[in-house]
Amino acid sequence: MHYRAVFISDLHFGTPGCQADALLEFLKSHTSDSLYLICDIVDGWRLRKGWYWPDQHNEVIRRVLKMAHRGTRVVYIPGNHDEM
Repeated sequence: MHYRAVFISDLHFGTPGCQADALLEFLKSHTSDSLYLICDIVDGWRLRKGWYWPDQHNEVIRRVLKMAHRGTRVVYIPGNHDEM
């Protein structure tokens, strides 16, 4: 399915609770003209306490970069956990 815009917030990469697998499946099956990543995409607060970064997090980043390469406008608006 194709959308004009997709808004995603509070992913909290770097935490065990991040649902990267579900997000990856969503991004594989949906396209958009614009993708907005809003607030707390990477949880810098949690990563300072201990490094947690499974392959699924990298796969989502790769998918977003691939989308951008194919013409999707990607907009990143950091939140308080992204302050690093």
